[in-house]
Amino acid sequence: MKLLKALLLLLVLPISLFGQTSANRIYLGIDVLEYQNFTQVKGKRIGLLTHPAGVNRNGMSTIDVLRRAPNVQLVALFGPEHGIYGDEKANVPVDHRVDQRTGLPVYSLYGKYRRPTPEMLRGLDAMVIDLQDLGVRSYTYISCMRYVMEECFKHKVEVIVLDRPNPLGGLKVDGPPMDKEWISYVGSFQVPYVHGLTIGELATMAKNKRGVLDIDEKTRKRGKLTVVPMYGWKRSMQWPQTGLEWKATSPAIPDLSAAMGYSMTGLGAQLGGFVHGYGTRYPFRMLQYTGKTPEQIIQELKRYTIPGLDYRIVTFKMKNGELRRGVYLMVTDWNQLRPTEVSFYMMKIAAKWNREADKGNPFVKADANAAGLFNKHVGSSAFWESLKRNGENVDVAAYIRQWAAEAERFRQESQAYQLYK
Repeated sequence: MKLLKALLLLLVLPISLFGQTSANRIYLGIDVLEYQNFTQVKGKRIGLLTHPAGVNRNGMSTIDVLRRAPNVQLVALFGPEHGIYGDEKANVPVDHRVDQRTGLPVYSLYGKYRRPTPEMLRGLDAMVIDLQDLGVRSYTYISCMRYVMEECFKHKVEVIVLDRPNPLGGLKVDGPPMDKEWISYVGSFQVPYVHGLTIGELATMAKNKRGVLDIDEKTRKRGKLTVVPMYGWKRSMQWPQTGLEWKATSPAIPDLSAAMGYSMTGLGAQLGGFVHGYGTRYPFRMLQYTGKTPEQIIQELKRYTIPGLDYRIVTFKMKNGELRRGVYLMVTDWNQLRPTEVSFYMMKIAAKWNREADKGNPFVKADANAAGLFNKHVGSSAFWESLKRNGENVDVAAYIRQWAAEAERFRQESQAYQLYK
């Protein structure tokens, strides 16, 4: 029923909604909410889960938009990983505080608590969620949303998700699925690694599909979810086609290049020796390997034909002024590219180079914590066991084919939760 209402909303919005429309005139959930005179939140005491990328199409913070909204009481802010201002480092706990700019309490959901407590939710009629996701399973904002949905449904607080584009588009579905035993904060949805949904569509799936949320069926059905959809976004659109300015979603994702790179190398630099540009001007897009030249890295990668990808050597300056060289991953055809493929060939190459250096198989040598983190990201222990058993002889291509078939099944299934064509 909620999905039907969201689709009907899209149908009834007039073509001249905000004046002249075109392929790149995208209006975000927060813009549509404002156009509708904040009907969904009017007269309600609301909390807001957001971060710096939570802005309207003109760049104004959703915090400020809601504070100025007539007859809307914004009474508390909630911050995900990196905090509401996005200045906290990855994996670093964040404390509660009072926001000096607004005077509102800021409850951290990436510190002592990962879920809002009954005390945090007390007095709220609704929780508004405005987070920019990357379209990748391990990016923690969707896990934060899931936990918030569960607690709000338990405590009869409405959840209102302001939808945003999937920057990778809505057609790309790729990578390994998630086995239930490995569900964690870096993988809380059983979806392919690149899932092809907007954050509002993920919320719709969580509300309407049995077993996604960790709550009983009565609570799930009773829980109230409202998704305020975008206007003008199509599944075929990647971020540049939206006409929207990119706002850093976290310190390591300052631009769209990094967002795309996260889907390509986010799995492949945990073990074995590769680094993927984190801390440089090319985060998640530049590969280096200790003791190997960029030319050697390119030569090894080109042994595996990865459609839609090419390589170039770049020179960059370290913070200490030292010049270094690396391999930049160039996307030549996003439609052809299976982005996660890069990561799995990086693992295969790392196993080979470790053997050649008499360092042994890095996946055999890894301790339990490293193995657990690897499997939580990849989503299954099957590939891990193959890497341990076969090292550089692991049949990556066979896994890619298997995952592609499973991704296609998810693509078909997820149409039931899609809000856009």
